[in-house]
Amino acid sequence: MRLAKYLAHAGVASRRSAERLVAEGRVAIDGELVRDPARDVDESSTVAVDGAPVRAERRVVYAVNKPAGVVSTARDTHGRPTVIDLVPAAQRLYPVGRLDVDTTGLILLTNDGDLAHGLTHPRYGVEKTYRVRVAPGRVSGKSLRALRHGVELDDGLTLPAQVRQLDPGVLEITLREGRQRQIRRMCEAVGQRVSALERVAIGPLKLGRLHQGGHRKLSDAEVERLRDCAAGGRPRGALEQSTR
Repeated sequence: MRLAKYLAHAGVASRRSAERLVAEGRVAIDGELVRDPARDVDESSTVAVDGAPVRAERRVVYAVNKPAGVVSTARDTHGRPTVIDLVPAAQRLYPVGRLDVDTTGLILLTNDGDLAHGLTHPRYGVEKTYRVRVAPGRVSGKSLRALRHGVELDDGLTLPAQVRQLDPGVLEITLREGRQRQIRRMCEAVGQRVSALERVAIGPLKLGRLHQGGHRKLSDAEVERLRDCAAGGRPRGALEQSTR
């Protein structure tokens, strides 16, 4: 990790301010003053600012199965429960993207801003998969083709999507974009109303058997696969873990 980023993660200063601290000769690595903010450091390095040791906070990622009625923000001005309330963690966590208050399923919480950016930025097109129950029922072949090829919404044509009808009126939809209430609006565009919506996968990570309201900390291997996906790499097989 670069020194300026390390200092930012340790809460010393913003990355730009950390670069200034280094340039001013106020930062030492293993007792040696350095002036290069791009200098590499790792967990074995001893970093000090003005003689006081600092340590970057360990990056963590949690998978959460969000219930309906819980908002996917760090705090809520109306006093509603948030996804942050579901995970008792020592670190200050933030949700990666959002799910509508009525939507259930997989959402990630992390203190790793770079990973969160990669998973949500449209440039990387990380796939998100949803299980959707619609009414009045069975979706016609014509409507399925429209959903796959793109439907016109008030904010433009949607990108091509992967769409399967698992059972009459039950769809699996995989998107590479994340407009507001997109799946609900896509289904309405082909004459279907969404009665239940659950996100079941983000990139290579599957919701699996994690119960509603439950959470689990991701393994290093799972996080690395998410990093690969967020950096534009090809997902290397789906991951699925049972509730712990």
